[in-house]
Amino acid sequence: MTFFPFEEGSARLQIDDLAIENGAECIAVSGRLEIRRDRIGLQDIHALKAHIDAIARELEGSAHLPDRARGARQGGVMPGPVADRDCA
Repeated sequence: MTFFPFEEGSARLQIDDLAIENGAECIAVSGRLEIRRDRIGLQDIHALKAHIDAIARELEGSAHLPDRARGARQGGVMPGPVADRDCA
């Protein structure tokens, strides 16, 4: 399945319980992905990386990228709710 970032109606991706939903103005990533030290974990992380890299290339190739999209909420990197937990 081909993934074209920011193309409405393009593929909705699922990696384990992690969903990547494609939209014209926003790509939503939600759910949970457990990456274990096994071949499935390696396969899953490569799939996730390929999609994240495609999104980054699309954004980097945008000539007039605003500082913040209209209607976007405050973003940033923060520790997740499971930062100090082992995989369940």
